[in-house]
Amino acid sequence: MIFYDAVTLAYDGTPVLEGFTLHIAPGAHIALMGPSGCGKSSALNLAAGLLAPSSGAVRVEAKRLAYVFQEPRLLPWLTAAENVNAVLSDRPETMPKALEWLAAAGLEGAAEKRPAELSGGMRQRVNLARALAYDGDALLLDEPLEGLDKPLQEEMLSLLRRCTEGKTLLLATHDPAQAQALDCRILKYQDKAFVSEE
Repeated sequence: MIFYDAVTLAYDGTPVLEGFTLHIAPGAHIALMGPSGCGKSSALNLAAGLLAPSSGAVRVEAKRLAYVFQEPRLLPWLTAAENVNAVLSDRPETMPKALEWLAAAGLEGAAEKRPAELSGGMRQRVNLARALAYDGDALLLDEPLEGLDKPLQEEMLSLLRRCTEGKTLLLATHDPAQAQALDCRILKYQDKAFVSEE
């Protein structure tokens, strides 16, 4: 489903990932863990095609790939509901489904607000609702619960658990509890690659 083959990624000549190989099977849940700046987000961006490796190859066989970015990246001129609906069809007939996803993220009262009117945590939940609404067969989650307090994290983890069953999931996180809650196999950063704890 997602294949990293001997991948090296360097910034200004300094490798962040070097000889990184990982094959993620369909339906597998994998968490990448390590300190800030170690290449977790870069590994996800490689899978999304937003970065190209310095050497090696990255291949993704998903039909539909959804991405929850660490920063919400919402369209500022659209309301919360319109941001979610944009990945459905951007037509009025799919707006009820967009509203259902916002309600699932606890944001039924924020549907008509634009991103500038929302708190950081609310924007992140719109970001999450939008990615889940897209219904990808593979999901990239980059610190998806950043900025949420503990009760909201628990609610969103429950939503993610329900919505990612049977889907391929690649999570970048610093929180082992989140990885465990999503039934992820944890890979820790070591020697410029991510390796299994087991």
